[in-house]
Amino acid sequence: MTKQPQELALLAESGRLLASVFGLLDRTSLADMSTLQIDEMVEQFIVHDLQARPASKGQYGYEFALNSSVNDVVCHGVPSQSNVLRDGDIVNFDITLEKNGYIADSSKTYLVGEVNLAAKRLVQTTYKAMWKGIRAVRPGARLGDIGWAIERHAKRNGYSVVREYCGHGIGREMHEEPQILHFGKPGTGLALREGMVFTIEPMLNRGGRSVRTEADGWTVVTRDGSLSAQFEHTVAVTASGVSVLTLRPDELGMLVR
Repeated sequence: MTKQPQELALLAESGRLLASVFGLLDRTSLADMSTLQIDEMVEQFIVHDLQARPASKGQYGYEFALNSSVNDVVCHGVPSQSNVLRDGDIVNFDITLEKNGYIADSSKTYLVGEVNLAAKRLVQTTYKAMWKGIRAVRPGARLGDIGWAIERHAKRNGYSVVREYCGHGIGREMHEEPQILHFGKPGTGLALREGMVFTIEPMLNRGGRSVRTEADGWTVVTRDGSLSAQFEHTVAVTASGVSVLTLRPDELGMLVR
């Protein structure tokens, strides 16, 4: 589960490139675009501008470069020409990128136009919950410390944490060990070691934590129809703490504990 320095350097390069994909999305006016249009734009940028590969495309038979999860969609939303983003929507884009054989994975929930306060608060809390988990990462810490930090922040703010999906180790393969739960007890679970690389990707619901999968076999929605948000970064355990491999330039101050 631990990576060598040369592997970490390659993972960091994949992470840097993936961060630039989100930079592209940050500069894009999403309102009135279909999620399929956005998928095509992202794939074009990854393949032609970055000379990399969208790692999700072809994984488990999936046909697209990203997942687009709108409003009550928890994860794995499938891009569609008919799914047009409107003012007031929230949408998570989950994107993976492979360069030189190594994969980075990240996601961000966007506010489309003028979003109501309840939706905005959910998104902000989810983002902070992810960072609570990231700040728990250091050699000798336990996996349960990450999950506990996330769950505590979510519950304090009145949100539920989805339990069916978790973070994961990552490297040459998209999904490696260990699994990173977004709930747990401090001081429990596997001890973290320098060189481990994994994702932290909490999904928080405004209502209950129960979810269901729609008939397409991919799209996961909240069972009660409530809003859901998610954020994700790929991180590496360092000698002194944690390095966020998919960190975006606007997040440089977020690692302060």
